[in-house]
Amino acid sequence: MVEVEVGLGMDPDSGSPVLVLRDPDSGLAVPVWIGHVESIPIALHLEGRRFPRPLAPDLMERLVRALGGSLERVVVTTIRDGVYYASLELITSGGEPVRVDCRPSDAVALALCMGRPVYVSEEVLRAAGQEIEGP
Repeated sequence: MVEVEVGLGMDPDSGSPVLVLRDPDSGLAVPVWIGHVESIPIALHLEGRRFPRPLAPDLMERLVRALGGSLERVVVTTIRDGVYYASLELITSGGEPVRVDCRPSDAVALALCMGRPVYVSEEVLRAAGQEIEGP
């Protein structure tokens, strides 16, 4: 697993938001195209701003904390047929590790919300990592 820096850009051709997961050591970045709605909480957290009402990652954070759990990290685990898969690595109130499948955009938004690290598997970095300009 490689810990990555999170950035957000826009695809100049399609106008779609692109989640950029960059390995600070190699400089390789994994671009993940996401929806406009999914990009809002990521952009707000990267800018250090909050929405007046809780967005989905804020709600997920509140649920995790209310149940006495914690988020250890998120991992972009796999890419299959151009689709990225991620998981939340949680610890329950009883100390048990739990892994929950989710979309990378949701995982990253929650990690930013909770101040937790984002990782990309070496498999994904090898398959999709590229040198790109931007965030």
